[in-house]
Amino acid sequence: MVLTTSENSSPLLGYSQKVDHILKKKYPKRHHHYRFSDFFSFDTPSGSVTDWNDSRNIFAGEDFIVALLEGLEEEVGSASSVVMYSMGRQWGQRDADSFKVWFEQEFGFSVKQSSLSFILETWWWPFASQGWGNWEVDLNEQKNGFMFINVFDSAVARTLGDVGKPVCHIYAGLFSGFFSGLIQKELNCIEIQCYAMGETYCKFLLGKQDRIDAATFWQTEGGTARDIEKRLQNGEYLG
Repeated sequence: MVLTTSENSSPLLGYSQKVDHILKKKYPKRHHHYRFSDFFSFDTPSGSVTDWNDSRNIFAGEDFIVALLEGLEEEVGSASSVVMYSMGRQWGQRDADSFKVWFEQEFGFSVKQSSLSFILETWWWPFASQGWGNWEVDLNEQKNGFMFINVFDSAVARTLGDVGKPVCHIYAGLFSGFFSGLIQKELNCIEIQCYAMGETYCKFLLGKQDRIDAATFWQTEGGTARDIEKRLQNGEYLG
């Protein structure tokens, strides 16, 4: 979990100065930093963990996730899913801005000069390193205003287990915020299949509002992820 960029860390957190990533300082042009021990730099004296992109990280276990979700449900009830989505969306919007900066610093060219597939894989693999799971993005329907994202081993769904409903609202918000910031167009997201519903992986629909509204309605009416996918691919939207 990314807490903040190292340069902006607060003295109140006991971390008032930037700590360099040891391996990055030694090999500044290295791109193959995919191993856990390469991506993260652990500074024992300050008790800090800095990733390759100069952001400070904290590691939170399953107890933290359970406490966060149960605490929100106790405070706001069913609106907890909306709060988690909003948190994820704000996170995604801020991350889109920081991603554009570190992407250009690392590769020497902007995201506008790169292919979308390369951009997305470059953005997500740090999340995989941080424990958010692996993913795959289906861009086949991009021209029709929507796309599907599959997440394997979601940190939230894995922690909660089979509870019979979608639970990865923070992921949906994250995708909405990041993609909206990346392309500078308003996109929304909904989870249409979840590991916490007994499925083998989580599936998200990202797209324009009318696509999301249609998927939400069909899901409420009992439609499965496959039903929703087929109807969207057939051009069915709400009037």
